[in-house]
Amino acid sequence: MTGSPALADALASGTVVLDGGMSNQLESAGHDLSDALWSARLLAERPEAVTEAHLAYFRAGADVAVTASYQATFEGFARRGIGRDRAAALMALSVESAREAARRAGVSRPLWVAASAGPYGAMLADGSEYRGRYGLTVGELERFHRPRLEVLAAAGPDVLALETVPDTDEAAALLRAVRGLGVPAWLTYTVADGRTRAGQPLEEAFAPAAEAEEVIAVGVNCCAPQEVEAAAATAARVTGKPVVVYPNSGETWDARARSWSGEATFTPDRVRSWQQAGARLIGGCCRVGPETVRQIAGAVGAPA
Repeated sequence: MTGSPALADALASGTVVLDGGMSNQLESAGHDLSDALWSARLLAERPEAVTEAHLAYFRAGADVAVTASYQATFEGFARRGIGRDRAAALMALSVESAREAARRAGVSRPLWVAASAGPYGAMLADGSEYRGRYGLTVGELERFHRPRLEVLAAAGPDVLALETVPDTDEAAALLRAVRGLGVPAWLTYTVADGRTRAGQPLEEAFAPAAEAEEVIAVGVNCCAPQEVEAAAATAARVTGKPVVVYPNSGETWDARARSWSGEATFTPDRVRSWQQAGARLIGGCCRVGPETVRQIAGAVGAPA
């Protein structure tokens, strides 16, 4: 069952479970993601693998699949010799792959598809999504994001996931870029030490989303689990909207070495405190797999 009721309506009545990390699920299945396109490369080379990754999360209890389009951009595909028409088709395929997984899941509960739009820094593939401040204007960032958001919106997702946003300039660009597309969106920052990755206060960062009618949820992703509770409370207080949270496992990504280090600190017993802070969309990002999503679903009382 897909797409009904509307995701915004579901958030008004309870907690919705997001999936976990796409890249770690693909890697655990034996796929090499060690290039600049990351999981988006498999849209061109092994789209069935993407569908299977989504399916694993749906079967674990996720209600929402986030597509493999985080690093899918016209510019990134062009560097691999993929022209605009083919790139647009691959972005649309990311949505269809998640829809196909929902059809195969064989569950009676509603399932939704969130089309991922990562930040400008994801296209650069140099870790700058964790710094922001690219030296571009809001207008330049809007012109970067709008064409692929148009393609993703036309593919018919239930929501656009404007995710891993490092600073307020890029958030402003994304909020402008989704206007008029006819698809709701959520906006999530990546944060550290209670601020955006670029160092801005979260009160300032979340405020523009309060007035954006396209935005149905706001929050954080791709951050340490210990950042979530305070950030969620701030997002709820500033915007009055449902909060979306999907942190990493707690391990640390080294962009130069392209590897993870440290210990996992994501535990499902954190979920209740996140709910109490206002979170209504709860899942995991990098290094959070199906078993943890199963535990999250259990913690919020969602059927697997």
